Amino acid sequence: MREIILSNGKVVQVECLSCALTSGEIMPDGGVITETKYFHAHQDVAYPIKGLIILASKRHIKCFDELTEEEKIDYIYLLSKIRKAQREVLGIEYVYYFYNEDTTHHFHIWMVPRYDWMYDFGRSVESVRPVLLHARNNMNNEENMKEVMDAIKVLTIALNN
Repeated sequence: MREIILSNGKVVQVECLSCALTSGEIMPDGGVITETKYFHAHQDVAYPIKGLIILASKRHIKCFDELTEEEKIDYIYLLSKIRKAQREVLGIEYVYYFYNEDTTHHFHIWMVPRYDWMYDFGRSVESVRPVLLHARNNMNNEENMKEVMDAIKVLTIALNN
């Protein structure tokens, strides 16, 4: 079991955070944004940044090349659908995508939006970690969490209509 601290400060004990989220054992703040037979999308539970979406496989795999052909099609379709909604309903102009295979939990991609305030930390991929830590340590306030929750609601509506 691993101990994970969620963005809301709650501490959970899980074998695999993605499995716990995709199975419904742990409900992410704001709930499930959208899901398909193979994938589950939710607001990142560790970093309170409006529109920071995790797209995770429901099946416990670690690598992109482990996806079936059907999962690959579903993945790219859902990824592009989420990106379009980020642009159209949240006005997110740029997104950084991160996927790593040496993670302690299973296959997922982070869709990290870029907001103007983030450029204070730099303009490259190297700026993302400081941005995430800043969000976790400084943005767990009522005003920002309301914005995050509102973004979840509008994305959920846009993606499920």
